[in-house]
Amino acid sequence: MYSIGLTGGIGSGKTTVADCFAAHGVPLIDTDLIAHQITAPGGVAMPLIASRFGPEYVAADGSLNRAKMRERVFADDTAKAQLEAITHPLIRAETERQRSVADGAYHIVVVPLLVESGNWSSRADRVLVVDCPVETQIARVMRRNGFSREQVLAIIARQATREARLVAADDVVVNDEHATLDTLKQQVDALHARYLSLASGADSA
Repeated sequence: MYSIGLTGGIGSGKTTVADCFAAHGVPLIDTDLIAHQITAPGGVAMPLIASRFGPEYVAADGSLNRAKMRERVFADDTAKAQLEAITHPLIRAETERQRSVADGAYHIVVVPLLVESGNWSSRADRVLVVDCPVETQIARVMRRNGFSREQVLAIIARQATREARLVAADDVVVNDEHATLDTLKQQVDALHARYLSLASGADSA
């Protein structure tokens, strides 16, 4: 099936754009949601995380202690690599499973770190970037998550730059401070029609 990789920096509006595609009946595969599922109570990653990092990284309900782990990996690149060595193969396997059963002309895989992962160019037919200025990202995340400006900047610093995402993009949805839900829907409507045409061409090739 024709595959679109959707990405964007934190606070760019990836979820809103993905939901607009879902309204057209497009199957969505959300790697962030998968990551939460494998680190939820009873999640397949939790025994491995507890074994590698210790019981203090497991919350009382058996889920990942996200605040503690976030603090650890932000301060320790080795710990970040160790966590990713556990979670990334599990996320990739579940993503591929969902892709194999997706129904429709095309599907969208939402990958926040698509550019950073470096291997999606061979796994998606097109890359769609949701774009906005960095200051817009900062304001949105501070408002949504209650983070300080410094916390948001630290997260942004560990993600690909806006420029790198735009270089990787085949298509761009503009979700800056002037965007509204209606303007987003208009952009998605146009892209949906284009993707249906491209998928049809791929099927007949």
